[in-house]
Amino acid sequence: MENKNNQFELRGFSHVALVCSDMARTVDFYSRILGLPLIKTVDLPDGSGQHFFFDAGNGNSLAFFWFPDAPAAVPGISAPVSSPGFGEWLSAVSSLNHVSFEVPADKFPEYRAKLKAEGIKVGPIVNHDNSESQIALEMNDDVYVRSFYFQDPDGVLLEFSCWMREFTPEDVSHEPKTAADWRPRAIA
Repeated sequence: MENKNNQFELRGFSHVALVCSDMARTVDFYSRILGLPLIKTVDLPDGSGQHFFFDAGNGNSLAFFWFPDAPAAVPGISAPVSSPGFGEWLSAVSSLNHVSFEVPADKFPEYRAKLKAEGIKVGPIVNHDNSESQIALEMNDDVYVRSFYFQDPDGVLLEFSCWMREFTPEDVSHEPKTAADWRPRAIA
C-alpha cells in the first residue's frame, strides 16, 4: 500500500525532545548503553539549561533539554509509571508516552540480553497482533510488530520494535474517539 502525504513533504522526524534531570547521566545512558552518538550540544542563554542531540539513525535525532529549575517528573502523569507488562503505563494528555527505536527482528534476543547485562530491567518480547488481547503468544501472519520495553534513568519509557508486515487498507478500521469519549482521571 502506497502511503503518501499530499499536504507536506515530510522526511521523518528531525528530532523528538524530552527533558532529563541529569544531562551527564543521560549522555552516559544514550551514548554508552544504547550507542547513540552525541552529535550536538548547546548551553542555553543565561544559564537556563542545556540542549543535547543524539543521532538515532536514518537522519533522525533524539534530543534532551536539561533545565536547572524543571519540575520533577510525576510518574503516571508526565510519563508512564512502568513498562507494559510491569504495571500502569498510562500517561497524561500531551505527555510523551514512549519512544520506540526500530531494530532488526533477528537482533531482539541479542539486544535484550545486552540491556539486561547492563542492569536495565527489560520486558518480554511482545508479538503485537489484532487479537482481543492484542498479543500473540507465538508468531503468526497477524503479528504486525514485535517489541520489548525498558526505561531510561529518568523513567522515560523506551521500546525496541520491528515492523513484521506491510499494512493494508484493512489495517485502518476503527473510528477515532473524540473529546466526548474522554474520561479524565483525577490527579491524586
